[in-house]
Amino acid sequence: MQTIVLAAGQGTRMRPLTEQYPKPMLPVVGKPIAAHTVEAAVEAGASRIVLVVGYMEEVVRDYFGEEYAGVQIEYAVQTEQRGTADAVRAADSKLDDAPFAVLNGDALYDGSSLTALFDEKPSVGSFRVDNPSQYGVLHTTDDETTATGVVEKPADPPSNLINAGAYVFPGEARSWLDVGESERGEIELTDVLSRTCDEYEVSVVPFDRWLDIGRPWELLEANEWKLDAIANDREGTVSENAELNDLVFVHEDAEVRPGTVIDGPVYIDAGATVGPNAFVRGSTYIGPDAKVGNAVEVKNSVLMDGATVGHLSYVGDSVLGRDVNLGAGTKVANLRHDDEPVETPVKGELTSTGRRKFGVVMGDRAKTGINTSLNAGVKLPMEGTTKPGETVLFDPES
Repeated sequence: MQTIVLAAGQGTRMRPLTEQYPKPMLPVVGKPIAAHTVEAAVEAGASRIVLVVGYMEEVVRDYFGEEYAGVQIEYAVQTEQRGTADAVRAADSKLDDAPFAVLNGDALYDGSSLTALFDEKPSVGSFRVDNPSQYGVLHTTDDETTATGVVEKPADPPSNLINAGAYVFPGEARSWLDVGESERGEIELTDVLSRTCDEYEVSVVPFDRWLDIGRPWELLEANEWKLDAIANDREGTVSENAELNDLVFVHEDAEVRPGTVIDGPVYIDAGATVGPNAFVRGSTYIGPDAKVGNAVEVKNSVLMDGATVGHLSYVGDSVLGRDVNLGAGTKVANLRHDDEPVETPVKGELTSTGRRKFGVVMGDRAKTGINTSLNAGVKLPMEGTTKPGETVLFDPES
C-alpha cells in the first residue's frame, strides 16, 4: 500500500513547543510522533511512504532519511499550508494509479485497526468521542459500516462517530484533489472523501485507539499511551542504591544515581542523568541529555532534549521544551483548588485541558530563576525567563 503521511503543518495550537520545531517531530517515548505513525503504517502493510513536508522540513528529512523501518521514504513539499487535500496534491506525482492511504503525521493509531483500514479499501477510520463538534463527523448507513459523507465541526453533530484522519482512497481519487476552498478557507481532504462516498462504497473502520495530538496536554496523553508498552530494560548505569519499580527503561548511555526512586512507567533516554536522591514517577519521559537533579521530584511529565530540572524542584504533569533550565527550588502547581479541569491559553483563548491535573508548558530554552513558582496552566514562551522568587499566575503571552 502506497501511503502518504502528512507532516507539513506548523502546529500553532502546540505553541510554544513548535516555535522552532515541527509538531510531528515532537517526542513520544524516544521517537517523534510521525515515527510512530510511519512504523504503524509499515506494520499494517505500507510498501513505501511519501512524507509531505513543509514547516522546518529539514528536521523531518534528517530523521527519516531515504529509508526508515525497512521501507523507502520519499518526500513531497507543500510550500503553503492550504489544507489537507492540498498536501496530498503535493504528493500526487509520487503516486501510481493504485489505491493509496493517507495518514496524519501528528496522530497515533493502534496497529490492528490500521491493518483493518488497509485491508478494507476504500475506507475511512472512525472513532467515538465526547465532543464531536470539534471534529469532522461521519454520516453513515444505519449499521455504521459504510460512510455516506462527512461534515466538518457541526454545531449539531449527527452522531459522536468522527473521522479519525486515516483513509484509503481509490487511485481515481487523485483526479479529485483539485477541489476549491471550503468555508474555512482551506482545500480539504474531507471534500475528496465526500466525492469518494458518492462514487464508491466506503467502509467505516472503527479504531480501538486513536489520538489526535494537537495541543500540549495531548502530548502528555500520547506519552502516557506509549509508556504502557515500554521494555523493562535497565541497560544504563544504575546505582545499587537506587530503587526502580514497575516498567522502567534506562538507555545504555543514561545514568540513575544513588538514592533515586523511580516508579514506572518511566523512560530515560540516551545521555540523561537522574539523581542523586530524585523521585521520578509515571508516566514520565526523560529525553536525551536531560538532567533531573538532587532531591527533585518529577511526576507524569515530558522533558525534551537537554531539559534540566535543578535541585530541590518539583515538576508535575508538565511539558518542558528543549534545553529548558529550571533554577533550584522551582515549584510547579498542577491542581486547581476547586478541582475543576485546568485551563491554559491556546492561540490566545483560555481553553480547558479536560485534565484535573495539568502543570506548565515551557518553550525551548526557557529558564526560571531560583525559587520560582509557576501556577497550573501557565505557559512560558521560547527563551522566556523568570526572576528569582517570582510567582507566575498567568501566561505572559495571553
